[in-house]
Order: sequence, then structure tokens, then C-alpha cells
Amino acid sequence: MSLRLHARYRASKKRLLMALLGLITGVEFLENLMFVFAASHIMGGIGAAPREFAQAQAAYAIGSLLMIVKQQWSVRQFGYRRYLCTALALFIIGTIGCSQSGTLNELTLFRLVQGLGGGAFFTSSRVLIPLMFKGSERALAVKYFMYGIFSASMIAPLLAATLVESGSWHLVFYGALPPALLALLGAWFLLPDAEPPREREPLAIGGLLLFGAAVLCLQLMLSDTRYDIFAHPYRLALLAGGGGLLLLGFLRHQWRHPQPILHLRALVSPVYLTGLGLYFLYYSIKNFRGYLFPIYAERGLGIPLIAVGWLDSFAGAATFVAVYFYIRYSRKLTLKKPLMLAGTLIMAGACWWYSILPAGVDTHWLMYGLAFQGLFSVMVVLPVAGLTYSELGDEYFGHGYQGKNLMRQLATSISSAFAAVMLQDRQFEVQHNLAATVHAGNPQIDHWLATIAGVFSQNGYNAEQAMTGARIELGRMVAQQAQLLACQDLYRYLAAFAVVTGLIIAIQRRLR
Repeated sequence: MSLRLHARYRASKKRLLMALLGLITGVEFLENLMFVFAASHIMGGIGAAPREFAQAQAAYAIGSLLMIVKQQWSVRQFGYRRYLCTALALFIIGTIGCSQSGTLNELTLFRLVQGLGGGAFFTSSRVLIPLMFKGSERALAVKYFMYGIFSASMIAPLLAATLVESGSWHLVFYGALPPALLALLGAWFLLPDAEPPREREPLAIGGLLLFGAAVLCLQLMLSDTRYDIFAHPYRLALLAGGGGLLLLGFLRHQWRHPQPILHLRALVSPVYLTGLGLYFLYYSIKNFRGYLFPIYAERGLGIPLIAVGWLDSFAGAATFVAVYFYIRYSRKLTLKKPLMLAGTLIMAGACWWYSILPAGVDTHWLMYGLAFQGLFSVMVVLPVAGLTYSELGDEYFGHGYQGKNLMRQLATSISSAFAAVMLQDRQFEVQHNLAATVHAGNPQIDHWLATIAGVFSQNGYNAEQAMTGARIELGRMVAQQAQLLACQDLYRYLAAFAVVTGLIIAIQRRLR
């Protein structure tokens, strides 16, 4: 009897550990997706332009990348329990700081702290699965891990919309606090203590500083490109060249180092490198779309924010259901390449669909595109994840996943920053073109202004107030139309990028 109870206790503890690893990963996804969904409201709250706001996005990326680079070293020195508890504490401090920020510089500082914490979650949780579970238990742990990620994708948009609607953008950051605190508690009590390291490894601060300087230069270059390509081309060239040289110097340093931060020699696998490239393309499309859709729906189509949250969460729910069926039936699909190719074409079709919808469209027309977009994640990233590490084995899986998450974070920050800057650039151009025809003096516009002014006059406004109100309404309509047309243009660009991604998948021969 006691043996049976002990076995049940061990089984229950293992299930809790699996759920904990899914929760830790889900915390970062939840916060990042909420941040992207509410980005335009946060931007307006701190009075930052998209170019300036890219600074806060880059700060999280830099912090996360630095933590990912030092993940293996930190784990060897302190063990997963102390490492993840420290990372969760940093993430919580950064999250609270972001919620209290009133300026761009404050938000940037605390996003950096958030990134230093959050960068540990994804890699560590996934690497712990093969270390802690074997056989059928490992497969079950991977299911928990994926459910944690895609549950966050389903919850984040609606939660972000609800928090913004109920108060202010500051509340968005509180959404990730309860699960982060629960994860910290679980990590402290459930994760095993570390064995004392056999020998103390040097901090390798030189390599870390080299990598940090490279990432900083490249992030600054990417965020400034759309503004300074003509005004300050030499500055951009200097940042790009300097960042590239520093990155090459870091890679060369790691290749030759006897105790490298990144084990590059173990990762020179054609299958792995192809998988990294496809990961980059996938995360670029996903995060570009994640930034664009809330603005397109709320400001372009005029849908209330809370309804936009429901719509985006509907896409997450479609993805979650698709994940369930993929896990259940993926073994029957011997070739994954056609599935990945179909996923990119579905994404391209959904983007094209959004590019032709008119203002005032009923929300159910959006749901068709959202359902198909939900399939994109499953049909592309899950096959890529299953094939990328096949040549590395358990010994180098952790190093491979470390490299993959470096690529993920770069793609996430680059695509979100590009989406923000490109949207503002395109909106300005469209609004300028509209203003050339929609202005007082145009007979049709003058007639419309007189009609609207008459409506205001019937509601008790004098002639001057009525005409002012009519002009304000005209300006609002022009701004909304410019926003819609700009978003539709970006959806066309994204559709083309998805098609190019599909062509790359079709041409490559490593991941089948």
C-alpha cells in the first residue's frame, strides 16, 4: 500500500513539474504577446513615436539575448532551480517597473530587466524536459510545454484588451504577474537543487560584452533604417558594419575558445542551420502580424478594442485546437514539408483577404482569416521544431535550443520594430495623398461639410461650432481611412513575404 501511494506521489509530482515547465514558458509568451497587442496604447501612454518606441522593444531583446547566451554557463554554476528563480524574480521586478513607468527611458530600463529575466524561460524549460523525463514521460512533458505556449497565445489578446479597457495601459503589465509569481513558487519547491560544480568556470565577460555591443549596434541600425536611410546613410552604414564586425568577432572568439559560451562547433549541421533559418522566417511573419492586426481592426476598421481582443483570442483558440490534432495525428504524416508549404500559402491567403476588406465590415468576415492564421503556427513551426534538432542528439540539444532562441528573439524584436516604423511611414504617405484631394474647396467635400454642419446645428451648436465639428469629423475619417489603407498595404507586403517563405521551404532539401 505504501509503495503504491509513493508511486502515485511521484507520478503527481512529475505531472506538476511538467505543468510548471509549461507555465514558466507561457509566462514569457503571455507578457510578450500582451505587450505587442497593446503596443499602440502603451506608445500613446508614454508619448513615444514608433521610432522611439523601438528603443523599448530593443531593450527587451538585448536583455533576453544576453541571458540566453549565458544560459548554459549559469546553469552549470548555479543549477536550474537557483537560475530560474533568479530569472523569475528579475522578470517580476521588471514587470512591476514597467507598470509604473511614465517615460520612455523608464520603460526602456525596466524592459531590459524584464528581458534579462524572461530570456531564461523558454530555453531552460525546454532543455529540462529531456534531462528530467524519459520515454513516454518525455512525450507527455513536451505536450504540456506546447500547451503552455499556445494557451498563452489564446489568452493574451483578450486579457490585454480587457485590462486596457478597464483602466489604462499600465494594467497590461499586471496581467503576467500572477502566473509569474506562481511559477516562482513552483520553481522554488519543485525543481531539484544543483550539484556543486566540479570547477569554477570564468565569467567570460569579454565575449559577453562583445556580443552585447554587436546586438546593440544592430538593433539601433534596424530601428533607424526607415527614417535615416536617406538623411543619415553613413551613420546607418557605420552601425551595420560595426555590428556585423562585432558579431563576426564574437563568433570567431567562440569558435576558438576552449570553453565557449556558444558551442558553435557542435551546431554546424545543415539540418539545424536550415531549421534556424525557417524559425527566423516564421517568427518574423508571426510577430509582424501580431503587431499589425490590433491596429488594423481597431483603428482601421473601427472595431472596439475588447472585440479585437476576442477576435485575436479566437485565432489563438483555433491554433490551440490545431495543436491538439497535430499532436494526435502528426506521426501519420511521414513528410512534413508539404504541410509547412501549405501553412505559408494559407497565411498569404489570409493576409490578402485582410487587404481587401472594406471599412465597416462585419466581424464574422474577419474570423475566417483568423481561423486560417491560427493554422499557420501549427503547420509551420511544429514540423520545423520536430526536424531541426534531429542531428544534434541529447548531448547538444541544449546548445541547439539556445541558438534557436537567440534567433527567435532577434526575429521578434526586428519584425515588431519594422512593423511599427513601416506602418507609420505608410500611413503618413497615404494621409498626405488623401489630404491633397479631401480638403475644403473641393465641391463634394464642401457639400459634405455643409451637410454635417447642418446636423450639428440641429443639435444646438452655432454656425461656427457646427463647421468646426464637421471639419474635426472629416479629419477623423481621413485619419481612419489612411490607417486602414496603410494596414492593407502592409498586409499585401506580408502576403508576399509569406509566399517567399513558402518558396524557400519548397526549395530547401534538408527538412522534409
